[in-house]
Amino acid sequence: MGAFWHPFADMGDVESAGEFVLSRGEGVWVFDENDRRYLDATAGLWFANVGHGRRELAEAAADQLRTLAAYSSFGDMAVRTTIDAAERVASLAPMPNAKVFFTSGGSDSVDSAAKLVRRYWHELGAPERTVLISRTNAYHGMHVAGTALAGIPGNRADYGELMADTAVVDRDSVDELRATIERIGPGRVAAFFCEPVIGAGGVYPPAEGYLTAARQVCREYGVLFVADEVVTGFGRIGGDWFASTRFHLEPDLITCAKGITSGYLPLGAVIAAEHVAEPFFRPGAGVWWRHGYTYSGHPAACAVALRNLDLLEREQLLAESKRLESSLAKQLGRLTEHNLVAEVRAGVGAVAAVQLTEPALAPQLVKGLRKQAVTTRAVGAGGIQVSPAFVMSDDEVRLLADGIWAALTDLRR
Repeated sequence: MGAFWHPFADMGDVESAGEFVLSRGEGVWVFDENDRRYLDATAGLWFANVGHGRRELAEAAADQLRTLAAYSSFGDMAVRTTIDAAERVASLAPMPNAKVFFTSGGSDSVDSAAKLVRRYWHELGAPERTVLISRTNAYHGMHVAGTALAGIPGNRADYGELMADTAVVDRDSVDELRATIERIGPGRVAAFFCEPVIGAGGVYPPAEGYLTAARQVCREYGVLFVADEVVTGFGRIGGDWFASTRFHLEPDLITCAKGITSGYLPLGAVIAAEHVAEPFFRPGAGVWWRHGYTYSGHPAACAVALRNLDLLEREQLLAESKRLESSLAKQLGRLTEHNLVAEVRAGVGAVAAVQLTEPALAPQLVKGLRKQAVTTRAVGAGGIQVSPAFVMSDDEVRLLADGIWAALTDLRR
């Protein structure tokens, strides 16, 4: 038996069937230990926005590692690379004069935001505002707060109550959001956590007008709006750095990770609007936010983030993400002609899902796709995730669609 315990895995099945071991990557392709190549439909896990095998990013990390690999950023300490990365991210954020708190990944970012919104209200003299609201199908990471906020029932099951004062509302119902705030009491609700495009819960773009209306409800009741952009940030939603920009959300907080480094090193962030940060930045107030991580603002990760953002800009990859929006919708859309496909959810950036008529077949399809030289995974209830690197060509999108069709057909043989 192997020693490695895989995340989100039936380890009994892994032990009996064996592992799928990869060795290297180039662009939108990854290679197994036999050097067989596979079209990477998921960009790793939503993150390889610039593609695999970018030597420039490896060199950025190496340069920083040779200089000063890591150091604490607690108190007044910092490394210039970290400061520069914070300034760069703040300059891209869809809120003026933003502040950037670095974490080691998306789950860290969500838990940090959950603590921050409660502490914010305490500083404003409203410590009773502790309730956090999320949506069905939502995935907010797997730390304690993120698990408590999960709108995917299986992710919350069998842990007991991890965190008090949470509520889940229907993902497309503004009326339910309003009613829930009213039922709990507006003076008790701290924040609404919202993925602009639901990711791991099945890849669900927002219903027409939903985000605008939900944002307005939060404004009416003084509830902080937290845009969870761990998946959607840094170009994934096509044409803009953040989905919050595309949907005019003006969030109070953004949680992000993944695309900030294209996954080359672990890094995440909480981006705070000026008014949220103000109580903690007020000179002479003596306010500490007693929170942070050993690797908050890790210099090597920040060096990779800076170079990754350079690549996204220099190669105009946000525009390529926008191109993929239409290419994925066109090529994957024809899969609806197959009798095993219920629908294709696409048309909002470089994300899509192929929904099966028989959800239980999704894991089998994932393994069948490897025979077609495609790697992907199941999401939601019977969906297949598509979230490629922005460098995927239209021909490769067509190849992906052809591979899914062939694998679907093989399921019936």
